[in-house]
Amino acid sequence: MLEAFFWGGLGAAALLVGALIAYLLDPSRQVMAVIMALGTGLLIGSVSFELVDEALKHQAVAWVALYVLVGAVTFTVGNWILSRRGGGDRKDPTGEQADGSALAIVLGSVLDGIPESFVLGLTVLQGGVSVSLLAGVALSNLPEGMSSSSGLKAAGWPRHRVVAMWSLVVLVSAIAAAAGWALLDPHSGRTGAMVQAFAAGALLAMLADTLLPEAYEVEGVLTGTLVVAGFAVSLALTAV
Repeated sequence: MLEAFFWGGLGAAALLVGALIAYLLDPSRQVMAVIMALGTGLLIGSVSFELVDEALKHQAVAWVALYVLVGAVTFTVGNWILSRRGGGDRKDPTGEQADGSALAIVLGSVLDGIPESFVLGLTVLQGGVSVSLLAGVALSNLPEGMSSSSGLKAAGWPRHRVVAMWSLVVLVSAIAAAAGWALLDPHSGRTGAMVQAFAAGALLAMLADTLLPEAYEVEGVLTGTLVVAGFAVSLALTAV
């Protein structure tokens, strides 16, 4: 469990790195969008090869599909509630967060990080952390930290406040990874398969809701190619 906690925290630590980059270097939206698209592709590959594929070994296709949908709906409802409370612009790099609730922004960032960290815990159970998943988590968290922190900086948040927020998210992500280690036991048969499918759906919904829109807004038609490139890298890393 401690190993899962460590890897979950390490993957989420890219948020802190992204925040510091935003405050010290002021990166362009183009750079952030490219990293977002690549990270999305890597995570889609991890969902396909390490969650859905494993779930199908223990459960029928129809049940796996159902729980993938339930996971997606659960994430979407949570994201919708937080958006209505002022957390919908938490990733905006231009400062739209100024009109939002600080608590909703923090909770929204926590919500984004839970599915991917939860799944990291599973890969530790399967014999060692997944390199492709860890890379995808880092590549999705780095631009998220940069984009969100750029907006928070523009909204007037001091650096120490942003660092404290991301430190809390890193801690929750590490705990989520430990929870994934405890709950996503591959030997738990059908129950484990259902949890795997649920986590896969939540993770896919997170990618579609929070990463792809920002990447496409900046990169346009190149987004698809970048996502597929990330997916190809995930496939290659899985074969290693």
